[in-house]
Amino acid sequence: MKDDFSQDEKNFSKMNQTENSSSVNDDSLDWAKQAYLQLKQKQKEEKELFQKEIEEKEILKTKTNTNEDFKSNITVENSLQVSQETEVEDQPQLGDFDDTFTWSAEVLAAQGKKIDQFSLDDIDWLSRLKQGLEKTRKGFVTDLLEKLGDDPLTPEVLDDLETLLLRADAGVSATDQILDSLRTKLNEEVVEASEGLRFLKEQLVNVLEKPIKDSGADLLSPQKGCLNIWMLVGVNGVGKTTTLGKLASVAKRSGFSAMIAAADTFRAAAVQQVKVWGDRTGVEVIANESKNADPASIVFDAIGASKSKNIDLLLVDTAGRLQTKNNLMEELKKIRKIIDKLAPKANVESLLVLDSSQGQNGLRQALAFADSAELTGVILTKLDGSSKGGVAMAVASEAKLPVRFIGAGEKIRDLRPFNSFEFIEALLTVR
Repeated sequence: MKDDFSQDEKNFSKMNQTENSSSVNDDSLDWAKQAYLQLKQKQKEEKELFQKEIEEKEILKTKTNTNEDFKSNITVENSLQVSQETEVEDQPQLGDFDDTFTWSAEVLAAQGKKIDQFSLDDIDWLSRLKQGLEKTRKGFVTDLLEKLGDDPLTPEVLDDLETLLLRADAGVSATDQILDSLRTKLNEEVVEASEGLRFLKEQLVNVLEKPIKDSGADLLSPQKGCLNIWMLVGVNGVGKTTTLGKLASVAKRSGFSAMIAAADTFRAAAVQQVKVWGDRTGVEVIANESKNADPASIVFDAIGASKSKNIDLLLVDTAGRLQTKNNLMEELKKIRKIIDKLAPKANVESLLVLDSSQGQNGLRQALAFADSAELTGVILTKLDGSSKGGVAMAVASEAKLPVRFIGAGEKIRDLRPFNSFEFIEALLTVR
């Protein structure tokens, strides 16, 4: 432990030498150091505990490894090894003490979290989110700061901002709303550049928060004591099945029981892909691998199984479909009728999975799916490869749908509930 901390002190000392060029003040930096050291100690303790659990399992396996059940134990051993490897792979790791860590800590603190409430998961996610929005940020923030400069805002700057928002695919409605608010403020008082940026952040958060508040649920989470059914829909290639697997992982880690209905019977190997995610997350999959199996019948069976086993969350994978294919859109309506008939008291969510890189086309998808699928929210994927992260504002303002989850990577933990404050801070950070 002492050696670890000594190394940290060296890292901090090195950073202190360049502090004068940093935008972080002394107090903030010292505070971030405390958070880093505390998380490092916590990670060390968790690693030791995890290793102890592995050793205890190995001892137990050795004691029960007899000739009669040798074959069975080999199977258990292999399964345990895969589970352990997956768990180790998926665990977030504390990186270097750098500007990204300091920024992440400050974002958590701004939401009221104290140092002892920080988790490595939170820090890791924020760093991934910041990195994931880099392409959007480079095409937006850099130009924005150049336009703002150090002088007070002018009508000309607002015209330039309008262009930047539209380029980031924020959409016409959201852009008009934001610009109207800024022009009103500009007419009332002199707005310095820093205040203008702060006010812009505030307006962007308001746009994203409105459909969330209108829904009556700040955070989409399964309710205990009843069946929750989340149906994932969208066009081909947006990452529906992968997103479903990640949602199953989120549910399990949050203490909910889950089941998956593999209702995508059209895409080759779709059922097998779902089963892989089921094995990886320890979630049962209800499927029918027969050719041309009826998706509605699979959902029928899955609802029955969920009820009998008192499952908290049933995740329904559906086939990718273009919004213009009427027959496939009718199939979604059929699935929804089955759900409403068999589980009338269930909490049902119909979530559209959107590829962030599709920009305004994603908005058109949302509007087209809204009726047939009775959409209640949107999951944005592939933010890490997109320069069009502004589509979140378009979805919120024009489709009037709440963004519920966002994905910014390929790993199982790279999907998190949407937080508008964190999203905008990551989008508009200047460091």
